[in-house]
Amino acid sequence: MHDKSGHRRDALLSRYTADLGRLISRREAEAALRAAAMESAIANRTKSEFLANMSHELRTPLNAIIGFSELIAAFSESEKTRGKSLEYAGLINQAGKHLLNIISDILDISKIESGSFALDVGAHSLKEIIDASVALVEPRIRDRLQKLEVRVAPNLPTVSIDERRIKQVIINLLSNANKFTPRYGTLTVIATAERRDFVTVAVQDSGIGMNKDQMAQAMKPFGQIQSAHTRGHEGTGLGLPISKALIEQHGGHFFLSSEPNVGTMVAFTLPVHAPEFSAASPASSWSRLGTAAPVGSPA
Repeated sequence: MHDKSGHRRDALLSRYTADLGRLISRREAEAALRAAAMESAIANRTKSEFLANMSHELRTPLNAIIGFSELIAAFSESEKTRGKSLEYAGLINQAGKHLLNIISDILDISKIESGSFALDVGAHSLKEIIDASVALVEPRIRDRLQKLEVRVAPNLPTVSIDERRIKQVIINLLSNANKFTPRYGTLTVIATAERRDFVTVAVQDSGIGMNKDQMAQAMKPFGQIQSAHTRGHEGTGLGLPISKALIEQHGGHFFLSSEPNVGTMVAFTLPVHAPEFSAASPASSWSRLGTAAPVGSPA
């Protein structure tokens, strides 16, 4: 009798355990489905935001190209010899370059996310790269009557980098600083070599700045900050994410620090000697885009 009762309890316990296991499995499956649905919704929303962004960014220069070319085509022979045709041709050229930059950014993001991006590394003077980058952005800085300070340490070593890509990073940072700093503001570029194996470059401005949420948003692809100050500034919002990814592929670190109505500092470190990878090899070690950048000054 006692044995039968014990067998019955064991059977009930076994059945209860099996039922509990099935219940847990079902709940886990439901949680996984909910998580997948949420992830899909976020991906769809991101895709929608991307398409909306790109629709505006691509239409603006395309409309300029089409509109001004139609005006030139409608000119009489006498009008074509006047200055207006040259002026419109210049505007078409500007719109075309802007369109090319947008497409290049999109292609860069695509290559980064697919791990098919490669660097062309060689020994280069960081001072020369900074000087060349500053020269390209300086006319826009003058147009806004901003003050530019460039402080490059005299002891900067030659670094193993992809010259074109590091120039792209510095131009991105200077362009952002110029764009989000009001007239008469100050932009500063600093390059130091406090350690023998690393160099540090920082771009600082006295612009509108960002809070922590805005900094996190700025580091996401197509995450251009939308506010009363920034609305109306053209751009894909890809500059900071691309710059961060490029620096990390070089084995460096990327830092963002900002305060509303005070300004922003973006800094990066680069190893003097490039990490071991072939210049033709895919960039398989890149950190994923859209992750938050470390906040604060580089150590």
